[in-house]
Amino acid sequence: MAQNKDVEVISAPNMLQIKVGGPISQGDLHMIEKAEEALKDMRGEFGQWLEEEVVKLEAAAKIVRATGLKGSEGEDLFVRAHDLRGLGTTYEFPIVTRLAKSLTKMIDMPEKRQQASTALALAHVGAIRAALSQNIRDDNDPVAAALAGELETQTAAFAEPWKDD
Repeated sequence: MAQNKDVEVISAPNMLQIKVGGPISQGDLHMIEKAEEALKDMRGEFGQWLEEEVVKLEAAAKIVRATGLKGSEGEDLFVRAHDLRGLGTTYEFPIVTRLAKSLTKMIDMPEKRQQASTALALAHVGAIRAALSQNIRDDNDPVAAALAGELETQTAAFAEPWKDD
């Protein structure tokens, strides 16, 4: 006959609940709706906010063009691209997120920046600027889709040795 053994049940903490300060009740749902409404009210600002971030990216790219990707300049370009990766879709430009994701994949580590093509990095920056300037928001635009696809292909080929990192 099998012997009974003590069993301990460990419940994983609900991180969302912890971050919002406790359980979400039915009354809290109106807060979420209010936040969504506020976000809708700010939509008119999205283009300007995204423009400001792209200007910062271009300033970092200008320095990279002169000095290369190897030092803090390359890291600054990465930080700016990483910011855009997160903001593009939020600001209703998922193509910017896609392009910035490709750029960050290429220059996310100092070792990669040591060997990365400055021209390819700058091509990403140009594509992001073009998308914003032409109000191309997603990859339903065939030229944007083709350009993003080619940049991703070249980035993937470059990043292949680091893919398990």
